[in-house]
Amino acid sequence: MKEKILLCVSGGIAAYKAIELASLLSKAGFVVKTVLTDNGQRFVSRINFAAITHQSVHNSLFEDSDPIPHIDLADWADLIVVAPATANILAKAAMGIADDLLSATLLAHKKPVLFVPAMNVNMYEHPATQANLSVLRERGNHILEPVTGLLACGYEGKGKYPPNPEIVYAVRCYLEYPEDLRGIKVLVTAGATAEPIDPMRLITNKSSGKMGLAIARAFALRGAQVTLVHGLMEEKPPYYLHEAIFAPTVQLMQNAVIKAAKGSQIIVKCAAVSDFKPLKAASQKIKKGGSLNLDLVPTPDILAQLGKQKTKKQKLIGFAAETEKLVANAWEKLLRKNLDLICVNHLDTAGSDQTKLSLISAGQAKTARPLELSGDKFEVALRLVERIIQL
Repeated sequence: MKEKILLCVSGGIAAYKAIELASLLSKAGFVVKTVLTDNGQRFVSRINFAAITHQSVHNSLFEDSDPIPHIDLADWADLIVVAPATANILAKAAMGIADDLLSATLLAHKKPVLFVPAMNVNMYEHPATQANLSVLRERGNHILEPVTGLLACGYEGKGKYPPNPEIVYAVRCYLEYPEDLRGIKVLVTAGATAEPIDPMRLITNKSSGKMGLAIARAFALRGAQVTLVHGLMEEKPPYYLHEAIFAPTVQLMQNAVIKAAKGSQIIVKCAAVSDFKPLKAASQKIKKGGSLNLDLVPTPDILAQLGKQKTKKQKLIGFAAETEKLVANAWEKLLRKNLDLICVNHLDTAGSDQTKLSLISAGQAKTARPLELSGDKFEVALRLVERIIQL
């Protein structure tokens, strides 16, 4: 059965971006109905959403084909998404005011709501708005915070409407999982390290960074404070992470990881770290012609170092990409590096949006079958986070 999303669009300049959000949600397989406020209709038209979602669009408490639209829409929705959420609608939701269809529907809805604030930075940072956001969080609602950047009003600061794909990720998370990891500090590594041969050439590993990003995103949406240490990646880190540190070489990654690990309760080592590097990198570009011989030396084993330093309050999760004997090799790595959990996959999934992981935990018998997770990487990441919490 398809999950039902009620997209509520209030009257902010970012309202036009909700049209793309409706499209992305529909393409992702959700059934999307829309509520527009009167001010929202000053920026976008009902027909935009009706044409994209092929579902009903609502605006009025009293001029609707349904005699009690706020009750029926509130009961119908698996998740209500308010995007953009203006300072006005946040205030109404926090105070329990129900003077139009959107605010009345929020009051009648019994499940958590996802609010996506977007407004002028001064309005967002005003104590009244921050107090209203705090009230909404305390009641179990979800707040996808705005981006910091150049705003439509010309101001620079926090208040920018988030990228719509990030809203879709949040929807996918909150339909199934609570925001229950606040206060938990998580360290995730992602991407590939690259060791220079000369100023132009590199030795690197095959990794897009997608799995590590998905894990960081899943932890952050669950409420954890996530530090991401990453090498080369195809995509940018989510804007709402606590910190994203670019560490393109093994040495830089080792320095950043060991420092961040000290305050982390959960460490997920997903980066594809180079096992070897040139003994000495050339200071000038090596000219083409003839053969090239490289003297390679081993790089530091960051995961093994973390395993030696691990405290009783920490959980250490490693990854193993293999081409053969996946389970046997994973067991050997789990024990040798003192891991709590290892996620093993085949190298042919590198760079793909889909993956299949076999999970082996330190407490299980060697004869037990590994837990298998498969699907798109974000779905697998959500399930992996749940498994890690169970540790």
